[in-house]
Amino acid sequence: MARALATTLRRAVRRHAVDESAVLSALASPIIVVDAGNVLLYVNDAAEQFFRLSTNQMLGQPLYDFIPADSPLFFLLSQVRAHGNSMADHGVTLETPRIGMHEVTLEVAQVTDTEGHVAICIHERSVALQFQQQLTYRGAARSVTAMAAMLAHEVKNPLSGIRGAAQLLEQSVEDPGDQELTMLIRDETDRICALVDRMEAFSDQRPMPRGPVNIHLVLDHVRKVAKTGFARQHRFVEQYDPSLPAVLGNRDTLIQVFLNLVKNAAEALPEEGGEIVLSTAYKHGIRLALPGTRSRFDLPLVISVIDNGPGIPDELRQNLFDPFVTTKQNGSGLGLALVAKLVGDHGGIIEVDSQPRRTIFRVMLPMASEPAAIDQLPVDGDE
Repeated sequence: MARALATTLRRAVRRHAVDESAVLSALASPIIVVDAGNVLLYVNDAAEQFFRLSTNQMLGQPLYDFIPADSPLFFLLSQVRAHGNSMADHGVTLETPRIGMHEVTLEVAQVTDTEGHVAICIHERSVALQFQQQLTYRGAARSVTAMAAMLAHEVKNPLSGIRGAAQLLEQSVEDPGDQELTMLIRDETDRICALVDRMEAFSDQRPMPRGPVNIHLVLDHVRKVAKTGFARQHRFVEQYDPSLPAVLGNRDTLIQVFLNLVKNAAEALPEEGGEIVLSTAYKHGIRLALPGTRSRFDLPLVISVIDNGPGIPDELRQNLFDPFVTTKQNGSGLGLALVAKLVGDHGGIIEVDSQPRRTIFRVMLPMASEPAAIDQLPVDGDE
């Protein structure tokens, strides 16, 4: 693919005087070019976003400064230079402290007429797979929706009767042991009612009012709530793109989404040394249909919640957003399922990458066509 792309670009340049670098910069996949010594000669805009560095920080630097020296990429480079043909490797894991862990496909091809120069194209996990997973998350949310409607109708009414009977029994019995049993019935009934109430959130099918939302104000509100409550002992770091445009969404719902994600991160952290990073970035190239419409939206706004906890067990990752899946001893397993539903209601995508000491929840959301109301952006920093 890399060689075919280079050939197509050269033909376009010759026929139509197209700026080759401008075309490469417009592509959604990261593309880099290295010389015979694996020193970076060119990076496109997507590569800057992928490595989270500017062109000036990358050009002229050796490739192993950004990718571990034991990566399969270096074997591909040596093979391409030795045999002159293009090569690809699928399912490669690129992992660095800066970019985290990414599963990618690498395509490498020698640049024609330039000895030792090689073009590298990095395809992140396919958009098709992201869409497939998003549909799976929405399907899981729909299954909970049907269950919630059934529970609300068929379970809450009998539970009210059971609780009332337990209260009457509690007033009529004198033995302390019997009173303890009636209190147990009442408390457990209340607990089941609270669980059903949480599940009723899934059955709300009313259209969600949307408008321009300053996501940094949402995150700042979430951070303040967390710092005064469940995450008071953890350190927060904000890595915001101050030029990020407004999100097309619902402020209260987005607060609920990110409050759930931050709470999930906080509960996974040790009591000491826990850190939660809130990050925003712009990334083009992802599109998805908004539920209830025929429109397709770009999802360039990426909001990440990153923690340095122990990571998610391998056996749970594939079903993490399914209802009743949890690693917490007293957890209901509904928090992330609700997050998946609410993100889907926004027409967005949620995905997770996890390894020990670095778990990332990424939420990709559409951009508002009109600017948000003028608000003060929180000052970047940490506490």
